[in-house]
Amino acid sequence: MRLVEQADELGFDGIWFNEFHFKREELPYPSLLLLGAEILGRTERLRFGTSIMVLPLYHPLMLAEQLAQLDFQSGGRLDIGIGRGTDPSTFTALALDPDNARERFVACLNILVEAWTKPKISSSGPIWQFTDVAVGPPPVQKPHPPLYVAGVSPETIAIAVERSLPLLLSLEPNEARQLPELRRQLEEAGKGFGPIEASSLSRYIFVAPTAAEVDDQVDDLLERINGRRALFAARRGQPAPEPRSRETLLSDFAIAGTPDQCIAQLAQLRQHSGVGGLRCFFSANGLIDNAVALARMTLFAQEVMPAFRSTDVAFALAR
Repeated sequence: MRLVEQADELGFDGIWFNEFHFKREELPYPSLLLLGAEILGRTERLRFGTSIMVLPLYHPLMLAEQLAQLDFQSGGRLDIGIGRGTDPSTFTALALDPDNARERFVACLNILVEAWTKPKISSSGPIWQFTDVAVGPPPVQKPHPPLYVAGVSPETIAIAVERSLPLLLSLEPNEARQLPELRRQLEEAGKGFGPIEASSLSRYIFVAPTAAEVDDQVDDLLERINGRRALFAARRGQPAPEPRSRETLLSDFAIAGTPDQCIAQLAQLRQHSGVGGLRCFFSANGLIDNAVALARMTLFAQEVMPAFRSTDVAFALAR
């Protein structure tokens, strides 16, 4: 929470947290919305984002109400990333069929939007049935809090395109699988590229006053990243992936350098991708100590972010 308060003071635009469940020793915050309420209560301007809410796990009326309340009590500082989820064990624990995840995702999304934009709603669908329910309080942001879709499959991207919603572009794998498909579908639908502009990229951030210090940061994290990738593969019963090279990490997954070098890389990334948001992984999802991450956050906020304040680029933290 001290890190969040300092991020607010440093001028970051938001912070995003992931949703996972039933991992007692690994996750101190399985409830994103309880965490969000605490963060929003401790900050003045920082936005809180869910990356993601796994929609198939929830009854949409209850979720719509909770999200509306969080938007209301924060004065409109909520961003909602949504997705189908990737952890079959969670579905199994809750006696849900993962094969129905897409159907539940679409139905839940439709009900959420209706609940926030209509006085009363009803549903006669195959999953949820209810009549004339008024969900409240009304969200502060109109017509509802911003929605972002997480997903790499053409089917999930099509859901975003149909509703003109931006994407949360993943870090591993990076956006190379998502952006071309999003651009293709937008062109075929005859829609503008606003969803690309409003989407959010993800990058590890390495920043230091000298190039030698940056090299040390990269070398230290690379070994940890490859170790974690091997661990996650083992948990899924898969062979360890090929270790990521230093060159690949720097070219495809990171912003790394002195402040001036970071500014140049960010400008190039913005021009190449067309994306207006950046989720910054200073702590690498817990691989880097908070105190170390905060020092890098401070340098980045003081010497890199001001170069983009006259633009529409938004900088958020990802945890």
